[in-house]
Amino acid sequence: MKKLAGILTTTIAAAALFLGANTVANADTTITVGASAAPHAEILRHVQPKLKKEGINLKIKVFDDYIMPNKALANGEIDANYFQHIPFLKDWNKKNHGTLVDAGNIHLEPIGVYSKKYKSLKKLPKNAKVYVSSNVSDYGRVLKLFKDAGLITLKKGTKLETATFNDIKKNKRNITFKHTFEAKLMPKLYESNEADATVINSNYAVQAGLKPAKDAIALEKKSSPYANLIAVQKGDQKKPAIKKLVKVLKSKSTQKWINNKYNGAVLPVGNKK
Repeated sequence: MKKLAGILTTTIAAAALFLGANTVANADTTITVGASAAPHAEILRHVQPKLKKEGINLKIKVFDDYIMPNKALANGEIDANYFQHIPFLKDWNKKNHGTLVDAGNIHLEPIGVYSKKYKSLKKLPKNAKVYVSSNVSDYGRVLKLFKDAGLITLKKGTKLETATFNDIKKNKRNITFKHTFEAKLMPKLYESNEADATVINSNYAVQAGLKPAKDAIALEKKSSPYANLIAVQKGDQKKPAIKKLVKVLKSKSTQKWINNKYNGAVLPVGNKK
């Protein structure tokens, strides 16, 4: 009887170990990605079912600014974030001695200039006042829009990724660029109609109900190098779950969905890194 009980106990224990190991093997990998509310979190929610089929349980943590997502990633509170472009990431790493890296570019949010007073950037008058956010990494994008409109020239050798308003060589209409505002406040400043024009990042423009392709008086082109990316801690870009996340986001079906969903406000970058 004791021998039989021993055999049963051993069999049950072995079965429990097998079931436990099998459960672990079949368990989904969970990753948490920090993101801006729109369009980043919306895009992530769209791919959640696809990732589930790949064995990835995607959790999304929404941030309403450009400050906390990188801090949360660096501190290990999240596994990745999706809200920024390469110049912003490089600037953050430099200022914070960070080692965050790019796991893959997903889309471009063309930065735009908006005005309730003028229908074209070229129509801005002398001594016009333009509001710009305090994101230094976006200054080159802003300067290019005004340069392309023929309103300013830049000093020889100026690199857009590191450009500031001090790099303006000739300000043909004596435009004042006031750049002390948080990026998320720009739509409210536009609505206040205080300035002659306001520069707004597309994610905040979309959240505020604006349609960049229709409402902006000047809009960045798809050829811009400021694509938004998945950022991770150094080394994590090689993790299978992160690779699957990037692959699904860069898939033709997801990129097509982005095109249809945002109608020019968000531009997919395809299979570029």
